Amino acid sequence: MITTPLALTGPQFSRFRGRLTHCRYDGAIMMTRMQISLPPEDHRRVRARAAELGVSAAEYVRRLVARDLGPGPERGNVEALFDLGHSGGSNVAQEKDRYVGEAVEAAN
Repeated sequence: MITTPLALTGPQFSRFRGRLTHCRYDGAIMMTRMQISLPPEDHRRVRARAAELGVSAAEYVRRLVARDLGPGPERGNVEALFDLGHSGGSNVAQEKDRYVGEAVEAAN
């Protein structure tokens, strides 16, 4: 039950064109669908508050959850995936068609 309005501000939120926007996403945006049940009065209040903020009820609830849970676990640096080994001088970006052709020929 939501009993008090929450100011949705902080480092995970920013303003874009005068509207509060969520900017906590990093990397690929992946979400899982979730269904919740609310008493009718809470549902009405959620929708009204979301409308005041200019966001959907779903975004409003996401912001409440993000604020309550705080920052998630620290993610590893994606750059650690690069330069892991030596290609032996191959250039897959430029030679991929040739490499695929050679692999098909070798398989037949």
